[in-house]
Amino acid sequence: MYSLLSGLSVVEAAAFVAAPLAGMTLAQLGAEVIRVDPIGGGLDHKRWPQARETGHSLYWAGLNKGKKSIAVNLGQPEGRELVQALATAADGGDGTQRGILLTNFATSRWLSQKTLAEKRADVISVAVKGNPDGTTAVDYTVNCAVGYPTLTGADERPVNHVLPAWDMGCGLHAALGLLGALRHREQTGEGQRVEVSLTDVAMAMVGNLGQIAEVEVNGTERGPIGNDLYGSFGRDFETRDGRRVMLVALTPKQWQGLCRITGIETRVAALEEALGVDFGDESARFEWRSVLCALIEPWIATNDLSVVGTALDDADLAWGPYQTVTEMLASDPRASTDNPMFSRVSHPGIGPVLTPGSPIDFSALPRREPGAAPLLGTDTEAVLADRLGLSQAEIGRLHDAGTVQIAG
Repeated sequence: MYSLLSGLSVVEAAAFVAAPLAGMTLAQLGAEVIRVDPIGGGLDHKRWPQARETGHSLYWAGLNKGKKSIAVNLGQPEGRELVQALATAADGGDGTQRGILLTNFATSRWLSQKTLAEKRADVISVAVKGNPDGTTAVDYTVNCAVGYPTLTGADERPVNHVLPAWDMGCGLHAALGLLGALRHREQTGEGQRVEVSLTDVAMAMVGNLGQIAEVEVNGTERGPIGNDLYGSFGRDFETRDGRRVMLVALTPKQWQGLCRITGIETRVAALEEALGVDFGDESARFEWRSVLCALIEPWIATNDLSVVGTALDDADLAWGPYQTVTEMLASDPRASTDNPMFSRVSHPGIGPVLTPGSPIDFSALPRREPGAAPLLGTDTEAVLADRLGLSQAEIGRLHDAGTVQIAG
């Protein structure tokens, strides 16, 4: 992992995708992230997919690699007080910045900004929420509310997207918001609560991409168009050997290259003259996409993927083969240790797995191997001793009382 955020310590009390992703993003940039879980694991500790032999959650490991783990009985007042103490700990004598909490338990009073600020006035708490008012929402319920499932597929039935896009966007915004609040504290000495909701992130992006204005200004509601690329030229095609490729020609240069390699230049020119259009304009390519696809399809259908791919690469076209995760791992060098983002890391309870580090590549810093995911409670003893100054006897008492879990 990078060392850009070394000297920054964050306490994470979270579950599922968005908030753990925010913590992992910070950890991959070098921050110390201390994850707090209930004894026995939280809501997502056994979430699918799981390792077949051990039952360890591959999902949990993927989102918590490189973090420290402590396990605390959050049902006990003393357990909650420990978490509060960790979240409001004083900065380290070495300059380590502490007093930062990342959570998606936004409505828990014991983790409220008011409660934490009583223990450290300049504490920063970052709260990931479903809806802005704190009511429950998850990626799927947000996605259906912003119109995207009605745009996905090829008929009137809405189709859910399996990628948790709003969780991802929300998690990255939470990490950015945390760093912004930290910068503000450095400049002013003030702490604050930072809130980011899945719904706000989703609706902001609908607006950022022009789709709110599309309805308000044009009075039009976009419908599903299958695998076509809205507003430009792009669609899936099948090769002779039964493979499918997604092919996109966004620019005039790409469109000209596609016409050249498929041998349809003369017919396209005649079509432009007959219709009075210029297919150098991506709007025209979109409006007449069915006709243009019918011209391109025979060339792709009479060639194997290897021939099609080589020709598309030579023409500098944007394209990609449809492939399963198994196929990706078997043949795509981008999903291997040939890509410096990846390392093969051995995770406790799981074993060696192709593991991504940060997808950000800093030219001034070497990439480092991503850290393994911890076992639950692996760092409980060390964190309580180092951060709160508890003695071995005190930690032993907490363990015997069922307040903390010492080992994974």
